[in-house]
Amino acid sequence: MQTILFALNDGPYGSERPYNALRHALALSRRDDTEVRVFLTADATACAVAGQTLPEGYYSIERLLKGLMAKGVPVAI
Repeated sequence: MQTILFALNDGPYGSERPYNALRHALALSRRDDTEVRVFLTADATACAVAGQTLPEGYYSIERLLKGLMAKGVPVAI
């Protein structure tokens, strides 16, 4: 079993990096041989704020985080 840690430090919107990291984490969380963990630091802590207004043209970071947590992926702030 391998463990992969995703450390995010960019804010939820304005860059595609948090979205891409969380999408990648979600895909890896489906594998039986991989344990995924997510750590939000600096500006990325804003990713954990519920009920944000979604800017036009962006995907919901909240939805991705909820999907990860529903799969039992630990998300630390």
